[in-house]
Amino acid sequence: MSESQTESTTVTLTNGMVIPRIGFGAFMLKYNECYGLVTQALDSGYRHIDTAAVYGNEDICGKAIVDWCEKNNVKRTDIFLTSKLANCSDYYSTRAAIRSSLHHLGTYIDLFLIQSPAGGKKSRIASWKAMEEFVDSGDIRSVGVSNYGVKHLQELYASNPKFYPCVNQIELHPFLSQDDIVKYCQSHDIAIEAYSPLTHGIRLNDEKLVPIAKKLNISVAQLLIRWSLQKGYIPIIKSTKKEHMLSDLDVFNFTIPDDVVQELSSFDEHWHAGTTYDPTVCD
Repeated sequence: MSESQTESTTVTLTNGMVIPRIGFGAFMLKYNECYGLVTQALDSGYRHIDTAAVYGNEDICGKAIVDWCEKNNVKRTDIFLTSKLANCSDYYSTRAAIRSSLHHLGTYIDLFLIQSPAGGKKSRIASWKAMEEFVDSGDIRSVGVSNYGVKHLQELYASNPKFYPCVNQIELHPFLSQDDIVKYCQSHDIAIEAYSPLTHGIRLNDEKLVPIAKKLNISVAQLLIRWSLQKGYIPIIKSTKKEHMLSDLDVFNFTIPDDVVQELSSFDEHWHAGTTYDPTVCD
């Protein structure tokens, strides 16, 4: 990442890479709308785009980024691009999957994640070894995981990897705190990305959140994003409306009181907005 971005809006990963503290997620963006929405997000100030092979829009995200950079005379290094491995399998299948992602994106990958620990220990370790080789080649700049529980992280560390995970992307919001995973990641300098930080919009009218946001004169979405930021997370948010893109990013000129952060943290219900099951506990 370019040094032109201020420290307050970025985080430095353990490998020295700099990542913007808010990402724009391409999950479930309609294929025919994805190019325009990613372009609009970049126009709105987002410099961190999060996609995945299973989203089916890597090609559109990659093209939108490359085209936008060329049109606006912006260096590709000023944009942080994340994609993910769909499924852990064997070493050779993982290599093929990474080559496919690189082909579709049409550019290098700043952060590549194992999207789910499903598949078993042998597959997880084999996939990680394959990913490390693409770091060596420069096609991938950073590697990490998603939906990894503590046991999966411990297993990875015990495998004596060449590169340790820079990031663990998990579902996080006041109604799902995942304290054990958060504590483990923090103690091992693994940056924590929060997906579904706005609960897919399901809890934006929650009777506990609305009065707090109203008192602070901010939107519930801004309240949830500030909670995530002040907890030290990197929220991955999504919107299809420009006004929401702008307001969701306009959160670096204020903070919410510590007691409000603590109050929101007390709302934990072990409730998942993004999945019908807990992927962090699979074998």
